[in-house]
Amino acid sequence: MADAVVIGADSMIGAGVYVAWAPAARAAGEWLLVALAIAGFVAFCNATSSAQLAAIYPESGGTYVYGRRQLSPFWGHVAGWGFVVGKTASCSAMALTLGTYLWPEQQRLAAALAVMAITAVNIGGLQRTVAVTKVLLVVSLVAIGCVMWVGVTESPQAGVITISSTDASVLGAFQAAGFLFFAFAGYARIATLGEEVRDPERTIPRAIPLALFGVLALYGLVGAVAIDFGGVDRLGASDSPLRDLVGSVDSPLEPIVQLGAGIASLGVLLNLIPGVSRTTLAMARNREVPGWFAHIDEKRSLPLRAELTVAAVVVTLVLTIDITSSIAVSGVAVLPYYAVTNAAALTLRRDQRRWPRPLAVVGLLGCVVLVAALPQSALLGGGFVLVTGVAARQVAVRRSGDDRP
Repeated sequence: MADAVVIGADSMIGAGVYVAWAPAARAAGEWLLVALAIAGFVAFCNATSSAQLAAIYPESGGTYVYGRRQLSPFWGHVAGWGFVVGKTASCSAMALTLGTYLWPEQQRLAAALAVMAITAVNIGGLQRTVAVTKVLLVVSLVAIGCVMWVGVTESPQAGVITISSTDASVLGAFQAAGFLFFAFAGYARIATLGEEVRDPERTIPRAIPLALFGVLALYGLVGAVAIDFGGVDRLGASDSPLRDLVGSVDSPLEPIVQLGAGIASLGVLLNLIPGVSRTTLAMARNREVPGWFAHIDEKRSLPLRAELTVAAVVVTLVLTIDITSSIAVSGVAVLPYYAVTNAAALTLRRDQRRWPRPLAVVGLLGCVVLVAALPQSALLGGGFVLVTGVAARQVAVRRSGDDRP
């Protein structure tokens, strides 16, 4: 179980702690920590639903499988397509994070080069093992520890959290929660480990909440220290807030924070890009997306077409949209994925439940509210891609007359 917790924690910490604070602070103002609590609670509700379903379906695929089995192939497709779109946008955000921390003067170029390098590594056959994941997690935690050390020892606020005068509203708090949810979404990786861990019916339901609560506690500490150091306005002023916190006092620890953010981002990309391509492969085999993506390269034994297509889309995104937009589009697509998770959990029988049914209800409503609160531009852009994919699938099903689970 420890390995599963490590994988989930690494996916979450690498995915958001270095970058999600900035857009969230701009949206929430003085309600930033409230927004973190909202995002954490919605993530917890989603985690309980994922854990229950993972115990019943201990196989790879996550909510793509749960939606097909518990609801219908249509809702499975909504979840799978949401995962592909959302995680592709997440790859863009991670690549841009690397560029922002390591080469801010050429952020987009660095991001594109990182995506191409990771794609080359994946095509070459290097797989991310649990041992590599542990190293990446340690590096990320060391960098975060440096941030917290500087924030506590160098804070001009003398250890008293000071909230700036930034305007705030209930809508802003929920929008910020939508941004911060991006930082928790990595626990879905645990739900896809059904075929990779021992005793998945027992391991996965326990690992998901443990990883989530540990990361939530860490985020709460980081947020409190960052607010204490410079206030919410300063936290929201940069796309690399943790680096800037350390750099503002000319700390010698700044290179460690930069390197930690870069390595964490590379680790997430190493995991996400093949994950998206393999979900695309599975959907192609079920005729959910064009069958052209179902091709397996015989020499490399991997879905080369899907992998190269995902990489090309990510490169296009990093050259055209910014970090905030990438995070927002990710939320627009990923939150429906978890809405389907909660809806599937609501159909479980009483003897299949491990958590109270109202948690799934709150999780479903929470996903809907957080999506609705995200910026309108992201709703229009991400929503268009989602609806287009779902509509194309429905047209194909009507023509073939085949919609088997």
